[in-house]
Amino acid sequence: MSDSSTATPYIVCQDVRKAFGSHEVLKGVSTQFCTGEVTTIIGASGSGKSTLLRAINRLEPHDSGSITIGGVPVTDDQRTLQAQRCEVGMVFQQFNLFGHLTVLDNLTLAPRRVHRTARGEANDRAMQLLKRVGMQDHAHKYPWQLSGGQQQRVAIARALAMAPKVMLFDEPTSALDPEMVQEVLDVMRELARGGMTMIVVTHEMGFAREVADRVMFFDQGCIAHDAPPAEFFGQPASERIRSFLRRMNA
Repeated sequence: MSDSSTATPYIVCQDVRKAFGSHEVLKGVSTQFCTGEVTTIIGASGSGKSTLLRAINRLEPHDSGSITIGGVPVTDDQRTLQAQRCEVGMVFQQFNLFGHLTVLDNLTLAPRRVHRTARGEANDRAMQLLKRVGMQDHAHKYPWQLSGGQQQRVAIARALAMAPKVMLFDEPTSALDPEMVQEVLDVMRELARGGMTMIVVTHEMGFAREVADRVMFFDQGCIAHDAPPAEFFGQPASERIRSFLRRMNA
């Protein structure tokens, strides 16, 4: 976890807006995410959480306002965007692995194509990452031969293969059977302990309470509250948040 008094802002969002037709999903969101910090974003479905993550990675272009990564604006310039996506890895609800490739090849494809990493070096690095997420014995299997939890751990390792500075997680456990959730959360806990900068959209309140440096609550396209977990969960700032937490705990 980071020391917020000395942390350096790495991703800065200023008055970010996004609409789908007449429905405004992000309503002037301003915040920043610091190096070494773990931020969890919670809130009801449709509140704008995932849209903000997708805007940071330019998977969903924002309509107005600005997003910068390391001081560089997020735009449609393809060379800059490719460099930013190497720095900001993303793990999705669905695992998005290439079904026709083995686990090992899923991890080595991007480093070889984008960074021109030699196959042997890419394989060595991939095996290190698979060991880190407990999947080294499955390197030569295909995704369809793995459980959902195993596929998500491979997806995390694949994102790490590009050596990102930040990891975005968009509800990474929501598509998993309950018994598989813990194995993925354990990998994310290990990343947090290692100092990885993480922004995690999640409904896992225990994870948010235990691992996060800050908890951000989205409500109808706005950041309704942003606080350290002890304060956020110990002294909910509004009845809206108290109601949400009661539903989650139930």
